[in-house]
Amino acid sequence: MSVTVIEFITLDGIVSDPDGSGGTPAGGWAFRHGPEAVAGDKFRVGPTLDEGVLLLGRSTWQFFSRIWPGRDDPFSARMNAASKLVASRTLADTSAWQNSQVIDGDLVDTVKREQRDVIIMGSLSVVHALMAADLIDEYRLQIFPAALGTGDRLFPADRTPAYLECLSAEQAGAAVLARYERAAR
Repeated sequence: MSVTVIEFITLDGIVSDPDGSGGTPAGGWAFRHGPEAVAGDKFRVGPTLDEGVLLLGRSTWQFFSRIWPGRDDPFSARMNAASKLVASRTLADTSAWQNSQVIDGDLVDTVKREQRDVIIMGSLSVVHALMAADLIDEYRLQIFPAALGTGDRLFPADRTPAYLECLSAEQAGAAVLARYERAAR
């Protein structure tokens, strides 16, 4: 079992509101660069979705549950068919997006017990909780040529240092897809 984090991120480490749906002043920064940087399975998680599980926070799940079920391209079909776990204390109904269920119990304990590979998309509070428990194995970051100066950061200043090794980096439209794994301990 491995835990992989998927994020759109700016050069200065901001991950909040890449599509503009949050209504922040700088929101939509990822989508300003055209579809070649954001469309399809840029993060190459399709095969993992088939056998693994998608882990989302409530806000990300609610947003995704409004957009993914209406899409029918091959990657969307994989997203829709994937098993989904939702970290939420308030969400009761997951019928809006097939194969979704709310985590029963503690997030960290659930991930530690999970037998399948776990993919986290967005869901910054989930990512931060699993970072604090040292459970992240890999980061797949779509890095966009923007520096916002303000917003939520993937690696906030008050966190324990993260030491990573670069697995790959390649251009994807205006962005760069970089893959990092946890450095050997």
